[in-house]
Amino acid sequence: MEWLFVFILGASIGSFMNVLIVRTPRDENVSFPASHCMMCHTPLKAWHNIPIVSWLVLRGKCHFCHSPISIQYPIVEALSGLIFVFIAMKLGMNLSALGIALSFTLLLSLSFIDFYYKMVPDSLNLSALTFAIISATSWGQLGYNFSNALLFAGGFTLLRFYLSYLFKKEVMGEADIMIAATMGAILGVKLTLVAIFLSALLALPALLLTRSEDEDSLQLPFIPFLVLATWIVLMLDVQVTAYLAGLYG
Repeated sequence: MEWLFVFILGASIGSFMNVLIVRTPRDENVSFPASHCMMCHTPLKAWHNIPIVSWLVLRGKCHFCHSPISIQYPIVEALSGLIFVFIAMKLGMNLSALGIALSFTLLLSLSFIDFYYKMVPDSLNLSALTFAIISATSWGQLGYNFSNALLFAGGFTLLRFYLSYLFKKEVMGEADIMIAATMGAILGVKLTLVAIFLSALLALPALLLTRSEDEDSLQLPFIPFLVLATWIVLMLDVQVTAYLAGLYG
């Protein structure tokens, strides 16, 4: 029963993440007006906003105008619920785990925004970073999280300057720097390096499939791959650490 409660909590937060995904890139207020149909603008009833369930009951259509409701809504809610469940199973039910779960739901939202709009709102990015840093079980770990965030923010900034100079164009966005800082705060140094390498491997097939003579089409959103790699490494941190110990001693 406790896992069901955790899932419902995560899915409810995922419902708010959907609001952020839709409204933040448009510079709209996330609180007002109240939830409404994007097509007919009719305000939604309370039962229209039940995570996952409402979309299924309504069969993916607006109750009023019957226009399609994007499947993004139940997907984000379900993924957010699963994020909370797996984080709780991994780290326990405590405030630290809650902070990490909130950080990942924000990273999930950033992944969707980056995919749809090729942009990453600083407000959400900084919120994810903040939750990652303060998700500490002691003052010592808080300082450790903060120093790791600074380390990877500085490292990515330096890399950005070098690559931009070599290729004579901007090859890395400021958003990637903050994502790297968040990764450092969550995973620590060694595991973050593994996650960055894994993200490049995950992105490579997609990059090859989307290659074109048109340079604009080469702009592949990289944040979803960074986030996915961070999640995989966190879930398999014991195995990855053991592998690194066996590889390097």
